[in-house]
Amino acid sequence: MPERVQCEFFLIRYVPDVVKGEFTNIGVVLREANASSSRDANAVVRFTRDWSRVRCMDADADLGLLESLEGEIAERLRLGAADTKEVLPLLEDTLSNSVQISEARASLAENMAAELEQLMRMYVEPLKVKQERKKTGRAAIAGAMRSQFERAGVWGLMRKRIAASLYTRPGDPMKIDCGYRVDGGAANASGVIRLFQAVSLEGDVEAAKGLAWSAPQLREGVERVESARLELTAVVEPLRSISDAEDEAMERYRFGVEAMEREAIRVVTLNDLARAAETARLELRV
Repeated sequence: MPERVQCEFFLIRYVPDVVKGEFTNIGVVLREANASSSRDANAVVRFTRDWSRVRCMDADADLGLLESLEGEIAERLRLGAADTKEVLPLLEDTLSNSVQISEARASLAENMAAELEQLMRMYVEPLKVKQERKKTGRAAIAGAMRSQFERAGVWGLMRKRIAASLYTRPGDPMKIDCGYRVDGGAANASGVIRLFQAVSLEGDVEAAKGLAWSAPQLREGVERVESARLELTAVVEPLRSISDAEDEAMERYRFGVEAMEREAIRVVTLNDLARAAETARLELRV
């Protein structure tokens, strides 16, 4: 039996009303307890994918902001060795009172990934009902995209729900699901911003048309703001997932793909996500 690693974990809690003190757990930070220094400590963080509890407690909760905290915490954990202050007290000092961190609790882990999954099931994720409604359309694509990037270990390093208005114009309501920057080398001195958007072509193709319409403005804005080239990727269902549908649905699917490709949007299916995630892993040096 492999020797277990002594760890400690902290629960990340959302507290919409600090006076009432009611909260729901939204994530877990797990780290080795007996590392000789913060430089040697292995630490991981995971947030929930199911925000139903948060929405029940606070219908106006900023879920985009809460999701972005996962990446911020992961980055600070990764860079914590270079800071003279301990990572978790730093987070407690900087996060607002609506997001709190519990006291440390001990655990013994065979490996960090498996222990993190177990802690998420025990303390964070809601109980699954037997007849849970299966996600479809854009929600299913976005969930699969997140799963692949998590499996590759890069989700915490990516930007999420990126406001298109940063690159287009104020008032633009579009949010891009996720993305990351690749600093330029000799062959690409200016760098590349890779953005990924889940687009369902099962029903109508308005989302595909909207992304295609926005692409030139996004491309110009990324070059102006980031001094980088934009590579925009749309993730769609495989064509065979609607192969039993009527001819009209097939025509809409092809129309949506062609509309995006005309604006130099790279279109990939769910079957290509693993390759995209592996590319991100290599480019982000995970």
